[in-house]
Amino acid sequence: MSIFKYKAIDGEEKKFQGLIEASDENSAAEILKERGLSIVSIAKESDNKGLRILSILNRIRAKDLVIFSRQFSVMISANVALVQALKILVDQTENVSLKMIISEIADEVDSGSMLSEALSKRPKIFSDFYINVVKSGETSGKLDKVLNYLADEMEKDYDMMSKIRGAMIYPAFVFSGLVVVGIVMMIFVVPKLTNMLSETGVKLPLSTRILIGTSDVLSSYWWIFLIVLISIIVGFRFAIKTTLGRKYFDLAKLKIPIFGKLFQRIYLVRFTRSMNTLILGGVTIIKSLEISSEIVDNYTYKELIKETSKEVEDGNSISSVFINSEQIPKMVSQMMSIGERTGKLDVVLARITDFYTREVTNIITNLMTLMEPIIMIIMGVAVGIMVAAIILPMYNLASQF
Repeated sequence: MSIFKYKAIDGEEKKFQGLIEASDENSAAEILKERGLSIVSIAKESDNKGLRILSILNRIRAKDLVIFSRQFSVMISANVALVQALKILVDQTENVSLKMIISEIADEVDSGSMLSEALSKRPKIFSDFYINVVKSGETSGKLDKVLNYLADEMEKDYDMMSKIRGAMIYPAFVFSGLVVVGIVMMIFVVPKLTNMLSETGVKLPLSTRILIGTSDVLSSYWWIFLIVLISIIVGFRFAIKTTLGRKYFDLAKLKIPIFGKLFQRIYLVRFTRSMNTLILGGVTIIKSLEISSEIVDNYTYKELIKETSKEVEDGNSISSVFINSEQIPKMVSQMMSIGERTGKLDVVLARITDFYTREVTNIITNLMTLMEPIIMIIMGVAVGIMVAAIILPMYNLASQF
């Protein structure tokens, strides 16, 4: 497949330009003709290899979709025509891959397709959640409000995940550095120091003997450890792709001390936020539950939400499954039950989302505060053990003279 840049006009002499993906120039021209466009010019932009490199370097990230959604919602709210707004976004979008997709969507919408229909042809970029919210806005005639609300919620979700990633970078960087420095010390530095101690014939302390043994094993059999490490990583990645492996891994994340509570709050925020957005967009509760179960991205919660969907379909309360689950706080199930009875489920979901978003922020702040002294203690203990194992026998040797 190759990318072609084109300029064309329609029956009303309106000018179009953009990018299109096709196997060759003739195929690209046929696609444009099917859209009712007359070609002015068409030129090859890149080949298949270039396309692969382009897709890797310009991978569409959550931030790109957040910016696109916000700009799109602002223009629609300002009464800019849908096709015109998309064409303006083609010029404003920096990500080349997303630019090409928006160009294709603009052409499809201009040819008579619904926006949600055009988005649904690109499931790898636009989730069911995104598509259904847009579809509900088209159906209700409130596309501007729905897009604006969607952009708000996507920004909140992106900000929350950015804070979590930012909080994890520091400890992950320090821990990785400690591991690398420790391995280098054990393989290259420690053997030179301990060889000198061994040649003296002095009885070495237990800590020194353990250090020497560990260093000898790493120096001689490092390749075995490398193979084992790679096998563990590959095996783990394979295991979590299976249903059973994913089930136990997702459950284990909720059981981890300290972090388990954080994960639980994150999944609850994802669920309540997506549910709230979908319900406000006019999507039915059952459909909202089905879509939200996929967005949560945790097998345990996914099964709970799917079970809840079945209960609602049978005429039962939305909180009938949640109220008996250990993974759902009692407050959540009780508030949802009240919201359902009063007809204000969207308001209740918004309040729950705000409450647990603050909890996630507080947990992250507390973790960051705790991480620094914990890391310092671990570094101090590691360095202390290594120094003691080397200095202590030297001290004993010096005291004999």
